[in-house]
Amino acid sequence: MNKAAARHVTVRSVGETAFTVEFGDTIDTRLNRVVHAYDTALRIHPLPGLVETVPTYRSLLVVYDPLVKNAQEMRVMLLQTLAQIEPAELPEGRLVEIPVCYGGEWGPDLNDVAAHCGLAADTVIRMHAESLYQVAMLGFAPGFAYLLSLPPHLATPRLPTPRMRVPPGSVGIAGEQTGVYALETPGGWRIIGRTGVTLFDPTRPAPFLLHAGDRVRFVPDPSCHPDEGQAL
Repeated sequence: MNKAAARHVTVRSVGETAFTVEFGDTIDTRLNRVVHAYDTALRIHPLPGLVETVPTYRSLLVVYDPLVKNAQEMRVMLLQTLAQIEPAELPEGRLVEIPVCYGGEWGPDLNDVAAHCGLAADTVIRMHAESLYQVAMLGFAPGFAYLLSLPPHLATPRLPTPRMRVPPGSVGIAGEQTGVYALETPGGWRIIGRTGVTLFDPTRPAPFLLHAGDRVRFVPDPSCHPDEGQAL
């Protein structure tokens, strides 16, 4: 990243062992790719004392060991790195296809989303499944992936009152985002379908199915009818 670009980046302290590097204040694919590019650059050129990096929509959390570098030293190194390192060229993320039963019992909000968007339910399904999504970040609960590139015509507000229990595998829409619930949790996203794929399993060698930077495509399960739904 050149010096001019680095001037528009803010480094903020997060407690005594971390900083957040903020690259902007919007949620969009371009900015998120900048975050992932810088994350990759730091992994290729790790700083002394660097413990972990966690990408988000618009920022990168940098966790460090204060016994190796104190806060002032780490802040200086981060600022120098921002000015000197060229963010790594991002390869295409891994493509993960996720089968989904849309509508019915498995997608109780599909018809509401269709009505809000002025579309037929099968059009909502087609548009949702045709898009190729980018995993912007993981958060909220273990394995929950926030996905960018929802077609603008499908943007729908969250429920006015969140559900107390949303089943794992539920595919939802909230504003201009889509995502999949990895665990049973409360939630206010509009649920349009469900997958039988396990997104988080702490007993697996690799507990998370999806990682920041991955690409996701939803595939309608041909055995599921949008008005009935069928378990996977």
